[in-house]
Amino acid sequence: MKKITLLLTAILAICLCACSQGNKKRENENPDKKSTKTLVAYFSATGTTKAVAQQLAEVAGADLHEIKPAQPYTEADLNWKDKQSRSSVEMEEKSSRPEITEKLSNMADYEVIYVGFPIWWYTAPTIINTFIESYDFKGKTVIPFATSGGSSIDDACEDLKKAYPDINWKEGRLLNNATKEDLEAWVE
Repeated sequence: MKKITLLLTAILAICLCACSQGNKKRENENPDKKSTKTLVAYFSATGTTKAVAQQLAEVAGADLHEIKPAQPYTEADLNWKDKQSRSSVEMEEKSSRPEITEKLSNMADYEVIYVGFPIWWYTAPTIINTFIESYDFKGKTVIPFATSGGSSIDDACEDLKKAYPDINWKEGRLLNNATKEDLEAWVE
């Protein structure tokens, strides 16, 4: 009986060591993945970009932050056919900086920031400029993403790079109808 107990104890010890080594190997396969703190920040006037941002945050293992305007946009504000609508006026006036609420107190903690928005007038809404100008992005990687009814993200990315050349921008992506698999492939 003593021999069986010793034999089982030895087998158990060997198994535990092997499992421990396997876990260490997996932890070391991608050390940056665990240490990189990621944020998905988004502005969504109608909920379309919000849905994509939530899914992206889940896939990326990121924190989620909504860029909220101090004065929410109404349907009338978003009427792009009305040259006097709030969104039309803001987009016409490039220096417009709509006020935002709920500023992040821990932005310094994030190394990678996905910034999402709907495409307005072929570019990012001016509230995105408000967000960017509210923080120090030095040393951070910023990745734009957008949703759109018909425009590409290309002009928005170029405009952001031109306006904020000191930010480490990565290639942006239009995420209309993106599946979880699409997002996983992009995040990798």
